[in-house]
Amino acid sequence: MRVLNMALGIEVNVSEAIATRRSVRGFLDRPVDPALLREIIEKAARAPSGGNLQPWHIYAVGGDELTRLKEIMAGRIVEAPRGEDMEYDIYPKALGEPYASRRFQVGEEMYGHVGIPREDREARRRWFARNFMFFGAPVALFCYVSRTMGPPQWSDLGMYLENVMLLLREAGLDSCPQECWAMYPKTIGTFLGAPDAWMLFTGMAIGWKDPDDPANKLHAKRVPLAEFAEFRGL
Repeated sequence: MRVLNMALGIEVNVSEAIATRRSVRGFLDRPVDPALLREIIEKAARAPSGGNLQPWHIYAVGGDELTRLKEIMAGRIVEAPRGEDMEYDIYPKALGEPYASRRFQVGEEMYGHVGIPREDREARRRWFARNFMFFGAPVALFCYVSRTMGPPQWSDLGMYLENVMLLLREAGLDSCPQECWAMYPKTIGTFLGAPDAWMLFTGMAIGWKDPDDPANKLHAKRVPLAEFAEFRGL
């Protein structure tokens, strides 16, 4: 099924939305229509969830509130550059192969595009800090889950967030899912007024991609089908 993208004047189907979704790390100073954002966040809730629990809780932040959050984070990344007490590991502590190599490769490719060599750790630190400014995006999204939930419900969050990202592409928008926000759960929880019974899973930057930002030249590779899939009786 093809869907007309009113913003771009083109038709987009699901396959194209998947193929063009990127973790964008440079956004234009261009607002996102709040009504469109609400529509996307609502539509995405058709994501499957076991027992129809719908375990996600979403905060969307923009305008003056986003400016205030960025000001808070500008101070926090100086006061606590390693973050706060994290409530889950973003990556396994002992990340084995082939996963460690994949992570290393995509990191080197990204820093290569922005022209920061591996030995310049201070420049890489400064560039990483752009995460906490949402790479200039005009909208931030935070996804929470009840602490009573387990791994199956966390997988439901991923399906919900993927729906959000694909619907954004349908509308001509881009995004960057950012688990780095799990480094500052107390700061974000206090800012949002999130109940202690909820755990911060991830953040996401949302906006219009800056085509001239060198970071957006990154096209992360995917392994071939034979490396991750097996077909039996087919």
